[in-house]
Amino acid sequence: MGSCSVFARQLLLFAICAGFSIATIANEPPVKKSKSGICHSAGSTYYSRTKNFIPYESMEACLKSGGRRPKR
Repeated sequence: MGSCSVFARQLLLFAICAGFSIATIANEPPVKKSKSGICHSAGSTYYSRTKNFIPYESMEACLKSGGRRPKR
């Protein structure tokens, strides 16, 4: 019974951590347009460094708003 309890605690801890990381990711928009007008998609080089931005649901929407793709 003791090992089941340890497993249950580990499973609960994993679920809490996984839920937190999913919630954190969900708060980030798919595309960020920086103040300089560059559209950064999630996973791109400067996406995580872009702090002052306008959020967009897609790269197309960002480009249509007057943004441009990154050179790199």
